[in-house]
Amino acid sequence: MNGHSTYEALRHIADSWGLLAMLVVFVILCAWPFRPGARSRNQEAAEAIFKDDNDGE
Repeated sequence: MNGHSTYEALRHIADSWGLLAMLVVFVILCAWPFRPGARSRNQEAAEAIFKDDNDGE
């Protein structure tokens, strides 16, 4: 197997399975905040901008 055919084989794998892997990772990352156990962390993050250590004094 010479260098050119190795390149072609790796390119074929990246074109098909690499695209599928990126799609799976994208879907998982988009769905991650909506999982049931993340509700309290999401609420805490949403309210973090209103938290003030000295209550405006």
